[in-house]
Amino acid sequence: MIVAVLLSAGWLVYQWKAYGKAKFIRYPEFGIAIPETYSIHGIDVSKYQQGISWEDVKSMQVQKIQLGFAFIKATQGIGKTDEKFYRNWKKARQAGMVCGAYHFFIGSKDGKMQAENFIDKVDLKTGDLPPVLDVEQLNGTSVSSFRKEVKEWLEAAENYYRVKPIIYTNVDFYNHFLGSEFDEYPLWVAHYYQPGQPRISRGWTFWQHSDEGRVNGIAAKVDFNVFEGDSIQFRNILIQ
Repeated sequence: MIVAVLLSAGWLVYQWKAYGKAKFIRYPEFGIAIPETYSIHGIDVSKYQQGISWEDVKSMQVQKIQLGFAFIKATQGIGKTDEKFYRNWKKARQAGMVCGAYHFFIGSKDGKMQAENFIDKVDLKTGDLPPVLDVEQLNGTSVSSFRKEVKEWLEAAENYYRVKPIIYTNVDFYNHFLGSEFDEYPLWVAHYYQPGQPRISRGWTFWQHSDEGRVNGIAAKVDFNVFEGDSIQFRNILIQ
């Protein structure tokens, strides 16, 4: 019992120190080229960003660019939860960020069970972004089996949240392993260091344009994203 209490106290002290450090992280610029033709900008985070001072993330502004949304890693596979999810989810909302949660998909695992893991951990409300499925690896499974399990996740999430989920992946992976079978889903596409937009033939909703960004309140580098449309279109994709 004493050991458990000491471990718990040590963890709380570590968390407090990580947050205190984040409060003093300051950058004069975002550290990357920002595609300024887009009006709505955001980031995505997971445990790898460690402690985050969300009020400082939200208040940072460089010229006309200010971050307004954040995708936050929630779950992975059948049983894992990102260790920073609950804190990030709560604090980002409190800071006024529009939030979305994503699940990191394991291609060799049952899609429906993975969806149940996400549903069990993520309570989406009015004003949140739709659920996101992050698909990046086959994990040794066949393409046909992979697509089947991806569809299981997407259908289970859509039935539960009553909104069509967003697929996250990179351009090459989408073209080779997903393709037209998934064109009905909104796409959050990763394609770095492009001058104005990702090079993909189908439409997209979010574009992850860099993994090298810097933001006040976060010590580590951060992925930067833009929304394809204007503020009215952005409000329309949020959960009603």
